[in-house]
Amino acid sequence: MKLLLDTHLLLWAASAPNRIPKPARILIEDPENEVLFSAASLWEITIKRSIGRKDFQVDPRVLRRALLDNGYGELPIISEHVVHVGELPLKHKDPFDRVLVAQAIVEGITLLTNDQRLAGYPGPIRKV
Repeated sequence: MKLLLDTHLLLWAASAPNRIPKPARILIEDPENEVLFSAASLWEITIKRSIGRKDFQVDPRVLRRALLDNGYGELPIISEHVVHVGELPLKHKDPFDRVLVAQAIVEGITLLTNDQRLAGYPGPIRKV
């Protein structure tokens, strides 16, 4: 199964792995699963780090390199993802999260999230 991790799961993987919920950890560690991160998450981390958000202090370059070195795949943002954002109901206003949802739907990838609002979208989204 292909799994796309939301931004908070990526941040926890980098700085507080004990915060990753056990169901997510089991899926991430299963060698049968392909684990992906989105360029949207790194974009979000870069922006929120630059404005001083305390919960986004990881260096996005270091995070990207560590994710790639640990076997995570990188999912770029393509125009089809962006266009699909406009078809989503307004359950969540965060543009980065909306792109993650659109990517999961367009690519048929399961989005793993700990965010209840994201889990409310239709499509391949799994709350862990």
